[in-house]
Amino acid sequence: MEKIDIQIDQFMNYCQSKNLSRKTLMSYEQTLKLFARYLFDNLKITDATKLTEKIYRDYIIYIQERGKYSVVAEEKSKETNYPQNRKDLNKKVSPATINNYTRNIKVFYSFLFEQNFIKKNPLKNIKSIKCARKPKEFIEDMEIIKLLKSMDNSKFHEYRDNIITQILLDTGMRIGETLSILVQDLDLANRSILLQAENTKGSKHRYVYFSPIMQKELRRWLQYKDRYVESNYLFPSIKCNKLQIGSFETNLRQYGQRIGINIHPHQLRNNFAKRFLMAGGNLFTLSKILGHSDISITTNSYLDLSDDDIRKTYQAFSPLENMRKAGK
Repeated sequence: MEKIDIQIDQFMNYCQSKNLSRKTLMSYEQTLKLFARYLFDNLKITDATKLTEKIYRDYIIYIQERGKYSVVAEEKSKETNYPQNRKDLNKKVSPATINNYTRNIKVFYSFLFEQNFIKKNPLKNIKSIKCARKPKEFIEDMEIIKLLKSMDNSKFHEYRDNIITQILLDTGMRIGETLSILVQDLDLANRSILLQAENTKGSKHRYVYFSPIMQKELRRWLQYKDRYVESNYLFPSIKCNKLQIGSFETNLRQYGQRIGINIHPHQLRNNFAKRFLMAGGNLFTLSKILGHSDISITTNSYLDLSDDDIRKTYQAFSPLENMRKAGK
C-alpha cells in the first residue's frame, strides 16, 4: 500500500467511528480513491501531505476537461460497472459534482490537519465553483393522480409502490428512510413515524407526520400486507426482505412511462417541500421535517417558487384581505 492509501484508510476508520451513513462513507472513499489515482498517475505523488493549493486547482481543471466515467479508481471496476454502456459517458462533469468532490476532499484534509499530519491545510482557500441554479421539476396534481391510477392495486408490488408514492408526497421523507421503516416505528393513532438515526442522512432520530387520508391508506395497507407477507418492514419485497432503493426507482420510472412522464423518488420530496410552502408552511418547520441540519440547506434546495406560485400564495395571505375578513 502507498502512504496515501493508509491515510485514506485512517480517515475512513475515523468517519466510521462517527457513525456516518453508508452512503456518505462510500462517497468519501470513492472521491478520495479517484483523487489518489490522479496524484499518482499525473504527478507520482503517493503521500497526501504533499498536496499544494496549485495542485488541487489543476485537479479541478482536469476534472472539468475530462469526460464522465472516463477515469476509475480501479480498472477492475469496469468489469462490473460497465461505464462504456452509459449514455452520458464522456459528457462534461457538472459543477455540482465537482463541488461535491471538493467538499469530500476538504473534509479529508481537515482531518489530516486536526490530526497533525499536516501543519497547514492546502485547501483552506479553495471555494466552490459557481453553478447555475436548476429549478426542481414540479409534478402537477393531475399527473400525480394519473400516476397513482396507473398502478394495479391487485398486484402486491404495485399496491405497495402506490402507498410508498403517496407517503413520500405526504411526508417529504427520503426514499432510503422510507424503505427502512419498521412496522413498530409507525404510530397510527398520532399519525407519526419515527425515523431511526441509523437510517437518516444526519444520523439523528426524527419524527415525520402524515395526514388523516394517509392514516386510512396505511391501515388498509397493513391489513393487506399481513395477509401475504410476514415482515417487520412496513414496505417489504414480496420475498419478505427489505425493498431496495434501486428496485423502487426502477418501478417508479416504469409507472411514469405508462403516463408519459419522467419521475424519480426525490421529485416527490421536492414536491412535498414546495406544496408545504405554497400551503403556508414556514421554512423553519419544513427544515425540521426534511431533516436538514441547517435552514440554509432548505432555502437553497427547495425554494423554487415561480411568479405564479408567489401570486397564488399571496392571495391567501394578503394582510388587507385578512384584516377585512376578521372585521366582518
